[in-house]
Amino acid sequence: MRILIVGDSYCPSAAFRPAFAGLADLHAVSLADVVDDLAWVPVTESDRRLKEVNGNPGQVIGFLDHHEVLVVQGAAVTAEILDASQELRLVCCARGGPVNVDLVAATERGIPVVITPGKNAEAVADMAIAFCVMLTRRLPEVARFIEGGGEFGHDNYEGRAWFGHDLGARTLGLIGCGQVGRRVVARARGFGMRVLAHDPFVTPSLLTEAGAEPVDLKTLLAESDFVSLHARAVAGADPIIGREQIARMKRGSFLLNTARDTLVDEVAVAEALASGQLAGAAFDLVSPSPAEGRHRLLEFPNVIITPHIGGSTYETLHHGAEMAAAETERLIAGEPLLNVANRAGLEARGRGSTA
Repeated sequence: MRILIVGDSYCPSAAFRPAFAGLADLHAVSLADVVDDLAWVPVTESDRRLKEVNGNPGQVIGFLDHHEVLVVQGAAVTAEILDASQELRLVCCARGGPVNVDLVAATERGIPVVITPGKNAEAVADMAIAFCVMLTRRLPEVARFIEGGGEFGHDNYEGRAWFGHDLGARTLGLIGCGQVGRRVVARARGFGMRVLAHDPFVTPSLLTEAGAEPVDLKTLLAESDFVSLHARAVAGADPIIGREQIARMKRGSFLLNTARDTLVDEVAVAEALASGQLAGAAFDLVSPSPAEGRHRLLEFPNVIITPHIGGSTYETLHHGAEMAAAETERLIAGEPLLNVANRAGLEARGRGSTA
Protein backbone atom coordinates (compact mmCIF):
# COMPACT_ATOMS: atom_id res chain seq x y z
CA MET A 1 0.00 0.00 0.00
CA ARG A 2 1.33 3.44 -0.96
CA ILE A 3 0.44 6.06 1.65
CA LEU A 4 1.10 9.80 1.31
CA ILE A 5 0.93 12.06 4.35
CA VAL A 6 0.80 15.77 3.55
CA GLY A 7 1.39 18.07 6.49
CA ASP A 8 1.17 21.85 6.77
CA SER A 9 2.32 24.73 8.96
CA TYR A 10 -0.24 23.88 11.68
CA CYS A 11 0.19 20.11 11.62
CA PRO A 12 3.52 19.11 10.02
CA SER A 13 3.86 15.67 8.52
CA ALA A 14 6.35 14.74 11.26
CA ALA A 15 3.44 14.79 13.74
CA PHE A 16 2.03 11.75 11.91
CA ARG A 17 5.27 9.75 11.93
CA PRO A 18 4.85 7.94 15.30
CA ALA A 19 1.25 6.90 14.56
CA PHE A 20 2.18 5.51 11.14
CA ALA A 21 5.43 3.84 12.26
CA GLY A 22 3.86 0.39 12.32
CA LEU A 23 2.39 0.83 8.85
CA ALA A 24 5.74 2.11 7.57
CA ASP A 25 7.32 -1.24 8.45
CA LEU A 26 5.06 -3.00 5.94
CA HIS A 27 4.01 -0.33 3.46
CA ALA A 28 5.44 2.62 1.54
CA VAL A 29 4.70 5.70 3.67
CA SER A 30 5.80 9.07 2.26
CA LEU A 31 5.79 12.38 4.13
CA ALA A 32 5.61 15.84 2.58
CA ASP A 33 4.53 19.33 3.62
CA VAL A 34 2.75 22.12 1.80
CA VAL A 35 3.96 25.68 2.18
CA ASP A 36 1.52 28.45 3.12
CA ASP A 37 0.31 30.25 0.01
CA LEU A 38 -1.75 33.31 0.94
CA ALA A 39 -1.81 34.36 -2.70
CA TRP A 40 -3.68 31.25 -3.86
CA VAL A 41 -7.04 32.09 -5.42
CA PRO A 42 -9.67 29.36 -6.02
CA VAL A 43 -10.22 28.95 -9.75
CA THR A 44 -12.19 25.78 -10.37
CA GLU A 45 -15.59 24.83 -9.02
CA SER A 46 -13.86 22.22 -6.89
CA ASP A 47 -11.46 24.83 -5.48
CA ARG A 48 -14.37 27.02 -4.47
CA ARG A 49 -15.92 24.24 -2.38
CA LEU A 50 -12.99 24.33 0.03
CA LYS A 51 -12.44 26.37 3.19
CA GLU A 52 -9.56 26.77 5.65
CA VAL A 53 -6.92 25.52 3.22
CA ASN A 54 -3.17 25.51 3.80
CA GLY A 55 -0.90 25.66 0.76
CA ASN A 56 -2.45 25.17 -2.68
CA PRO A 57 -3.69 22.18 -4.70
CA GLY A 58 -0.71 22.23 -7.05
CA GLN A 59 1.65 21.44 -4.21
CA VAL A 60 -0.31 18.32 -3.26
CA ILE A 61 -0.49 17.13 -6.87
CA GLY A 62 3.29 17.41 -7.04
CA PHE A 63 3.64 14.94 -4.16
CA LEU A 64 1.26 12.27 -5.53
CA ASP A 65 2.79 9.24 -7.22
CA HIS A 66 0.31 6.37 -7.58
CA HIS A 67 -0.61 6.64 -3.90
CA GLU A 68 -3.63 4.71 -2.63
CA VAL A 69 -4.13 6.63 0.63
CA LEU A 70 -3.86 10.40 1.06
CA VAL A 71 -3.66 11.81 4.60
CA VAL A 72 -4.01 15.55 5.20
CA GLN A 73 -4.86 18.01 7.94
CA GLY A 74 -5.27 21.38 6.23
CA ALA A 75 -3.91 20.70 2.74
CA ALA A 76 -6.37 20.96 -0.13
CA VAL A 77 -8.05 17.91 -1.64
CA THR A 78 -9.77 18.92 -4.89
CA ALA A 79 -11.12 17.04 -7.88
CA GLU A 80 -7.82 17.65 -9.67
CA ILE A 81 -5.90 16.13 -6.78
CA LEU A 82 -8.20 13.09 -6.66
CA ASP A 83 -7.63 12.56 -10.38
CA ALA A 84 -3.86 12.87 -10.03
CA SER A 85 -3.64 9.35 -8.61
CA GLN A 86 -5.99 6.88 -10.27
CA GLU A 87 -5.13 4.34 -7.56
CA LEU A 88 -6.45 6.53 -4.74
CA ARG A 89 -8.80 4.55 -2.47
CA LEU A 90 -9.01 6.64 0.71
CA VAL A 91 -8.64 10.23 1.91
CA CYS A 92 -8.00 10.78 5.63
CA CYS A 93 -8.64 14.33 6.84
CA ALA A 94 -7.26 14.64 10.37
CA ARG A 95 -9.79 17.16 11.63
CA GLY A 96 -13.38 17.18 12.88
CA GLY A 97 -14.86 18.47 9.62
CA PRO A 98 -13.37 18.00 6.13
CA VAL A 99 -13.76 21.64 5.07
CA ASN A 100 -10.58 21.46 2.98
CA VAL A 101 -11.78 18.39 1.06
CA ASP A 102 -14.16 18.43 -1.91
CA LEU A 103 -16.61 15.80 -0.66
CA VAL A 104 -18.71 16.08 -3.81
CA ALA A 105 -15.76 15.18 -6.03
CA ALA A 106 -14.64 12.37 -3.71
CA THR A 107 -18.13 10.88 -3.63
CA GLU A 108 -18.46 11.06 -7.42
CA ARG A 109 -15.25 9.05 -7.67
CA GLY A 110 -16.33 6.54 -5.03
CA ILE A 111 -13.55 7.53 -2.64
CA PRO A 112 -14.40 7.53 1.08
CA VAL A 113 -13.24 10.51 3.13
CA VAL A 114 -12.67 9.77 6.81
CA ILE A 115 -12.31 12.38 9.53
CA THR A 116 -11.13 12.47 13.15
CA PRO A 117 -14.04 13.74 15.25
CA GLY A 118 -13.23 14.54 18.84
CA LYS A 119 -9.47 14.60 18.35
CA ASN A 120 -9.29 17.95 20.16
CA ALA A 121 -12.10 17.30 22.66
CA GLU A 122 -9.83 17.00 25.71
CA ALA A 123 -7.93 20.17 24.86
CA VAL A 124 -11.02 22.28 24.17
CA ALA A 125 -12.74 21.02 27.33
CA ASP A 126 -9.69 22.06 29.35
CA MET A 127 -9.87 25.49 27.71
CA ALA A 128 -13.54 25.97 28.58
CA ILE A 129 -12.94 25.22 32.27
CA ALA A 130 -9.85 27.44 32.26
CA PHE A 131 -12.04 30.27 30.97
CA CYS A 132 -14.51 29.68 33.82
CA VAL A 133 -11.74 29.91 36.42
CA MET A 134 -10.14 32.96 34.83
CA LEU A 135 -13.40 34.89 34.59
CA THR A 136 -14.83 34.11 38.01
CA ARG A 137 -11.47 34.93 39.68
CA ARG A 138 -11.15 38.14 37.60
CA LEU A 139 -7.78 37.11 36.20
CA PRO A 140 -8.07 39.21 33.01
CA GLU A 141 -8.52 42.35 35.13
CA VAL A 142 -5.71 41.34 37.48
CA ALA A 143 -3.32 40.70 34.59
CA ARG A 144 -4.08 44.08 33.04
CA PHE A 145 -3.60 45.75 36.42
CA ILE A 146 -0.14 44.20 36.83
CA GLU A 147 0.86 44.84 33.22
CA GLY A 148 -0.29 48.45 33.61
CA GLY A 149 2.15 49.07 36.44
CA GLY A 150 -0.08 48.28 39.40
CA GLU A 151 1.72 47.62 42.68
CA PHE A 152 1.80 44.16 44.23
CA GLY A 153 3.63 42.29 46.94
CA HIS A 154 3.48 45.14 49.47
CA ASP A 155 0.38 44.20 51.46
CA ASN A 156 -0.79 40.80 52.70
CA TYR A 157 -4.36 41.97 52.20
CA GLU A 158 -4.07 43.49 48.73
CA GLY A 159 -6.40 40.76 47.46
CA ARG A 160 -9.29 42.70 48.99
CA ALA A 161 -9.55 44.61 45.72
CA TRP A 162 -9.95 41.42 43.66
CA PHE A 163 -12.64 39.29 45.25
CA GLY A 164 -14.18 36.72 42.92
CA HIS A 165 -16.14 33.50 43.34
CA ASP A 166 -15.54 29.77 43.75
CA LEU A 167 -16.76 27.52 40.94
CA GLY A 168 -18.37 25.09 43.38
CA ALA A 169 -22.18 25.36 43.54
CA ARG A 170 -22.24 27.57 40.45
CA THR A 171 -24.24 26.52 37.39
CA LEU A 172 -22.67 25.93 33.99
CA GLY A 173 -24.94 25.78 30.93
CA LEU A 174 -23.69 24.01 27.82
CA ILE A 175 -25.22 24.79 24.44
CA GLY A 176 -24.13 21.71 22.54
CA CYS A 177 -23.05 18.58 24.37
CA GLY A 178 -21.13 16.39 21.95
CA GLN A 179 -17.64 15.05 22.44
CA VAL A 180 -16.29 18.33 23.82
CA GLY A 181 -19.37 19.11 25.87
CA ARG A 182 -19.42 15.75 27.62
CA ARG A 183 -15.82 16.22 28.68
CA VAL A 184 -16.63 19.69 29.98
CA VAL A 185 -19.41 18.13 32.08
CA ALA A 186 -16.95 15.72 33.72
CA ARG A 187 -14.49 18.50 34.51
CA ALA A 188 -17.16 20.90 35.81
CA ARG A 189 -18.62 18.28 38.12
CA GLY A 190 -15.16 17.76 39.52
CA PHE A 191 -15.34 21.38 40.66
CA GLY A 192 -18.73 20.76 42.25
CA MET A 193 -20.68 22.64 39.60
CA ARG A 194 -24.24 21.98 38.53
CA VAL A 195 -24.33 21.43 34.76
CA LEU A 196 -27.26 22.09 32.44
CA ALA A 197 -27.16 21.05 28.79
CA HIS A 198 -29.20 21.83 25.69
CA ASP A 199 -28.53 19.86 22.53
CA PRO A 200 -31.36 18.95 20.12
CA PHE A 201 -29.13 16.29 18.53
CA VAL A 202 -28.47 14.36 21.75
CA THR A 203 -31.15 12.41 23.59
CA PRO A 204 -31.99 13.53 27.15
CA SER A 205 -30.97 10.11 28.47
CA LEU A 206 -27.45 10.51 27.06
CA LEU A 207 -27.15 13.98 28.57
CA THR A 208 -28.24 12.62 31.94
CA GLU A 209 -25.81 9.73 31.61
CA ALA A 210 -23.02 12.25 30.99
CA GLY A 211 -23.88 13.99 34.25
CA ALA A 212 -25.82 16.99 32.90
CA GLU A 213 -29.42 18.05 33.35
CA PRO A 214 -31.19 18.24 29.97
CA VAL A 215 -33.13 21.51 29.67
CA ASP A 216 -34.57 23.77 27.00
CA LEU A 217 -32.59 26.80 25.89
CA LYS A 218 -34.70 29.33 27.82
CA THR A 219 -34.18 27.46 31.08
CA LEU A 220 -30.47 27.12 30.46
CA LEU A 221 -30.04 30.83 29.81
CA ALA A 222 -32.10 31.83 32.84
CA GLU A 223 -30.41 29.54 35.37
CA SER A 224 -26.75 29.45 34.30
CA ASP A 225 -23.93 31.47 35.83
CA PHE A 226 -21.77 30.50 32.85
CA VAL A 227 -23.08 29.83 29.34
CA SER A 228 -20.59 27.92 27.20
CA LEU A 229 -20.98 27.27 23.46
CA HIS A 230 -20.04 23.88 22.02
CA ALA A 231 -22.26 23.74 18.94
CA ARG A 232 -21.33 23.53 15.26
CA ALA A 233 -21.87 26.58 13.12
CA VAL A 234 -24.42 26.34 10.31
CA ALA A 235 -23.74 28.46 7.23
CA GLY A 236 -26.21 31.32 6.92
CA ALA A 237 -27.85 30.69 10.31
CA ASP A 238 -28.43 33.46 12.85
CA PRO A 239 -26.10 33.55 15.87
CA ILE A 240 -27.16 31.29 18.73
CA ILE A 241 -26.40 34.10 21.17
CA GLY A 242 -27.81 37.52 20.31
CA ARG A 243 -29.58 40.33 22.14
CA GLU A 244 -32.67 38.25 22.90
CA GLN A 245 -30.68 35.36 24.37
CA ILE A 246 -28.37 37.61 26.41
CA ALA A 247 -31.40 39.40 27.85
CA ARG A 248 -32.65 36.03 29.14
CA MET A 249 -29.35 35.30 30.92
CA LYS A 250 -28.77 36.07 34.58
CA ARG A 251 -27.51 39.58 35.17
CA GLY A 252 -23.82 39.25 36.01
CA SER A 253 -23.36 35.91 34.25
CA PHE A 254 -20.49 34.96 31.94
CA LEU A 255 -20.40 33.91 28.27
CA LEU A 256 -17.80 31.46 26.87
CA ASN A 257 -17.23 30.49 23.24
CA THR A 258 -14.71 27.85 22.20
CA ALA A 259 -16.71 26.82 19.12
CA ARG A 260 -17.13 29.27 16.20
CA ASP A 261 -17.24 33.07 16.10
CA THR A 262 -20.42 33.12 13.98
CA LEU A 263 -22.38 31.65 16.91
CA VAL A 264 -22.23 34.98 18.75
CA ASP A 265 -23.45 38.49 17.94
CA GLU A 266 -20.41 40.48 19.09
CA VAL A 267 -22.25 43.82 19.01
CA ALA A 268 -24.85 42.42 21.41
CA VAL A 269 -22.07 41.10 23.66
CA ALA A 270 -20.38 44.51 23.76
CA GLU A 271 -23.66 46.15 24.72
CA ALA A 272 -24.23 43.59 27.48
CA LEU A 273 -20.73 44.05 28.87
CA ALA A 274 -21.19 47.82 28.90
CA SER A 275 -24.52 47.55 30.73
CA GLY A 276 -23.35 44.95 33.24
CA GLN A 277 -25.76 42.31 31.98
CA LEU A 278 -22.66 40.21 31.34
CA ALA A 279 -19.97 40.18 34.04
CA GLY A 280 -17.39 38.96 31.55
CA ALA A 281 -16.79 36.90 28.44
CA ALA A 282 -14.12 34.62 26.98
CA PHE A 283 -13.70 33.77 23.32
CA ASP A 284 -11.29 31.45 21.56
CA LEU A 285 -12.64 32.72 18.23
CA VAL A 286 -13.84 36.21 17.33
CA SER A 287 -14.22 38.31 14.21
CA PRO A 288 -10.84 39.29 12.70
CA SER A 289 -8.81 41.93 14.53
CA PRO A 290 -8.87 45.32 12.78
CA ALA A 291 -5.96 46.54 10.67
CA GLU A 292 -5.50 49.38 13.14
CA GLY A 293 -6.40 49.64 16.80
CA ARG A 294 -7.79 47.01 19.16
CA HIS A 295 -10.66 44.59 18.72
CA ARG A 296 -13.77 46.22 20.16
CA LEU A 297 -14.25 43.51 22.77
CA LEU A 298 -10.80 44.15 24.22
CA GLU A 299 -11.99 47.56 25.38
CA PHE A 300 -13.54 45.69 28.30
CA PRO A 301 -11.16 44.60 31.09
CA ASN A 302 -13.28 41.54 31.86
CA VAL A 303 -12.89 39.95 28.41
CA ILE A 304 -10.51 37.18 27.35
CA ILE A 305 -9.67 36.64 23.67
CA THR A 306 -7.35 33.86 22.50
CA PRO A 307 -6.27 33.23 18.87
CA HIS A 308 -8.09 29.93 18.28
CA ILE A 309 -5.80 27.88 20.50
CA GLY A 310 -8.45 25.62 22.04
CA GLY A 311 -7.26 22.56 20.14
CA SER A 312 -3.63 23.61 19.81
CA THR A 313 -1.89 20.92 21.82
CA TYR A 314 0.64 18.33 20.72
CA GLU A 315 -1.65 15.64 22.12
CA THR A 316 -4.41 16.80 19.76
CA LEU A 317 -2.14 16.41 16.74
CA HIS A 318 -1.02 12.96 17.87
CA HIS A 319 -4.59 11.83 18.54
CA GLY A 320 -5.67 12.91 15.05
CA ALA A 321 -2.73 11.06 13.54
CA GLU A 322 -3.58 7.91 15.48
CA MET A 323 -7.19 8.04 14.30
CA ALA A 324 -6.07 8.48 10.68
CA ALA A 325 -3.64 5.59 11.00
CA ALA A 326 -6.35 3.36 12.46
CA GLU A 327 -8.67 4.10 9.52
CA THR A 328 -5.85 3.30 7.09
CA GLU A 329 -5.27 -0.02 8.86
CA ARG A 330 -8.99 -0.81 8.51
CA LEU A 331 -8.79 -0.17 4.78
CA ILE A 332 -5.81 -2.49 4.42
CA ALA A 333 -7.51 -5.19 6.51
CA GLY A 334 -10.75 -4.91 4.53
CA GLU A 335 -12.68 -3.80 7.61
CA PRO A 336 -15.45 -1.16 7.69
CA LEU A 337 -14.25 2.40 8.03
CA LEU A 338 -15.65 4.25 11.05
CA ASN A 339 -15.76 8.01 10.58
CA VAL A 340 -16.76 8.37 6.94
CA ALA A 341 -17.81 11.95 6.16
CA ASN A 342 -19.41 11.07 2.82
CA ARG A 343 -20.95 7.76 3.86
CA ALA A 344 -24.50 8.68 2.80
CA GLY A 345 -23.36 9.83 -0.63
CA LEU A 346 -21.30 6.72 -1.24
CA GLU A 347 -24.13 4.42 -0.15
CA ALA A 348 -26.58 6.31 -2.37
CA ARG A 349 -24.28 5.64 -5.30
CA GLY A 350 -24.05 2.00 -4.33
CA ARG A 351 -20.37 2.26 -3.44
CA GLY A 352 -20.68 1.64 0.29
CA SER A 353 -18.04 2.99 2.64
CA THR A 354 -15.80 0.02 3.40
CA ALA A 355 -12.52 -1.05 1.97
